Amino acid sequence: MITIQNEILSATINPKGAELVSLIDKPTNTEYMWSADPKYWGKSSPVLFPVIGSLKGNSFIYDNKEYALPRHGFARDRVFEIEKLSESSVVFLLTDDDSSLQVFPFTFELRLHYSAEANQLKLKYEVKNTGNSAMFFSIGGHPAFKVPFAEGTTYNDYFLEFNKVEDLKKWPLDKDGLIESEPETIAGDSGILPLTKELFYQDALVFKHLQSDSVTLKSAKTDNQLKFHFEGFPFLGIWAAKDADFVCIEPWCGIADSVAHNRNLEEKEGINALAPTETFERTWKVEIGNE
Repeated sequence: MITIQNEILSATINPKGAELVSLIDKPTNTEYMWSADPKYWGKSSPVLFPVIGSLKGNSFIYDNKEYALPRHGFARDRVFEIEKLSESSVVFLLTDDDSSLQVFPFTFELRLHYSAEANQLKLKYEVKNTGNSAMFFSIGGHPAFKVPFAEGTTYNDYFLEFNKVEDLKKWPLDKDGLIESEPETIAGDSGILPLTKELFYQDALVFKHLQSDSVTLKSAKTDNQLKFHFEGFPFLGIWAAKDADFVCIEPWCGIADSVAHNRNLEEKEGINALAPTETFERTWKVEIGNE
């Protein structure tokens, strides 16, 4: 385990999957990350690469060949190299290998840059195409935040508040995790989403192209809060395992296949195309502390 810190926060990351497992507000000794209890869900913040969500038939077609990939790809199960490390930052590196090329026919360098800056933890994804042709991929996050995170509060005391007024429409998932063809409205024009365990009984809430670029997890019963910034991510997932004490706020550059998709990787909704030698970057941030 690798821990980075400053005077305000500490963050612990597991080199397996370069997965964030702990985020502590030092002044209040508040832990914000889910404990990864395997009874409910044994992860805390997996990296989603090179696909997000489910593929139709658990596979895709590229250059007239079929490749099988599990939900959310393979990066979350790989051990990353620690490329750079300081007291307040760390860079993890994953590259292609023979096994990855069997399921994803592109060469790449994937770096995760974690940094503790004041009361913010930043995670920058950096994807470099080291091949000779365009690379098609998705990347995103799946951090699970502990709810409740303050003593004397319950799950139903918390809500998510978007920074702009939203007419929240979710895109339902079918039994195979594929995106249905029509959205459903789940809340009025307020951008406030009260948390209940039942909210996630039908799987994740999937949003496309929100007006907001941040959302705050908070409760009227505590001054502690968590503000999540996701500028540059066109899709957002909100999810929790059934009856578990957490909520995932998932920024995505990519999305699961739709029920009508033809399985061609180059025509997949939200896919990112990266030219040879070029680099793709996106950053999400978690801001913790008192309101």
